[in-house]
Amino acid sequence: MRRSLDPTAPLNDDFLSAISETIAGFLDAQAPLIAEVGVPELLNVARIATEGGKRLRPAYCYWSYVAAAGLPEDDSSLLAVASSLDLLHVSALVHDDLIDDADTRRGLPAAHRRFEQFHGARSGRGDGAEFGTSAAILLGDLLLMWSLELADASGAPGLERTRGLLNAMRSEVTAGQFLDVSAQYDVADEASFADELEVARRVLEFKSARYSIRRPAQIGASLAGADETLLATLGEFGSVVGRAFQLRDDVLGVYGDPAVTGKPFGGDIHEGKRTVLVLTALANGSSAQARELDSILGAPGITDADVRRAGEIIESTGALSSVESTIADNWHHAQRLLADTPMAEEGRTALSALADRSVNRAR
Repeated sequence: MRRSLDPTAPLNDDFLSAISETIAGFLDAQAPLIAEVGVPELLNVARIATEGGKRLRPAYCYWSYVAAAGLPEDDSSLLAVASSLDLLHVSALVHDDLIDDADTRRGLPAAHRRFEQFHGARSGRGDGAEFGTSAAILLGDLLLMWSLELADASGAPGLERTRGLLNAMRSEVTAGQFLDVSAQYDVADEASFADELEVARRVLEFKSARYSIRRPAQIGASLAGADETLLATLGEFGSVVGRAFQLRDDVLGVYGDPAVTGKPFGGDIHEGKRTVLVLTALANGSSAQARELDSILGAPGITDADVRRAGEIIESTGALSSVESTIADNWHHAQRLLADTPMAEEGRTALSALADRSVNRAR
């Protein structure tokens, strides 16, 4: 069916409902198998984990298709591929929350905590936290497999020529995540802060920018039969917006309001994440500033006062203003790319609005 979607509001309720309905319909179709196995709680947590969220990856996929070919008469297959990207995203989030030992996701219990609660409610044997971890690993794996199935069953006409991009997205985010984990566990000293910063910038591209925006945009355009010029432009657009998107996350991870973000105050400081923002401060600050900030990162028993002190140090080194400047430069670069490249006006309008929504946000 053809929907009355508004490119000036590319994440409006109609679009979000279309994605939610596509995912819910797919999960409904999995219910008989889950019932046969006898594990209804697995599907229940999958439903909860896939509700809500920004839906940015489906949006960049959908509206990049529109940029290449205009609004489709029947968008069912496009919605299926676009929605499969959100199943992939939730799969990564479930595993990410385990890696970070995060208690919440979008202001609600993380998947492993939900499984832990389920274990307690049924008075299960053994350790509830261990059960929660094991169950969440399996849920993340299942969501990954389901993302593949949803895309493969879409019947999208351009699916075969798009498989390489879909495969690249899945591989890049996993390898990028490993690079991120490896960097967090590397030896840290003042002499290596600049080297760590270079690694963090690679993580920014491969774990975040390509996975969040570059590949979804190229996947949508490829489904529409875009030429190499448009695919390359949307790739560049996706990388610069994706980097800005993650840098905004880095800022919110230190300074964000939990009531808005749905995440704990100063979560990145509590977790000791060595983001581009934090590493810029470590690399640019004085020895005393670097030592104090490094001593706070991930330390046991961190208080809100410690988080605020870390934020003060980061700002005083010029790291916050540097990152904000990079975000702004990337946003302007993305807008120039859209303005200078031939594409359908509905797609140009929507992608411009999405870029603004991705970069200039409070959550």
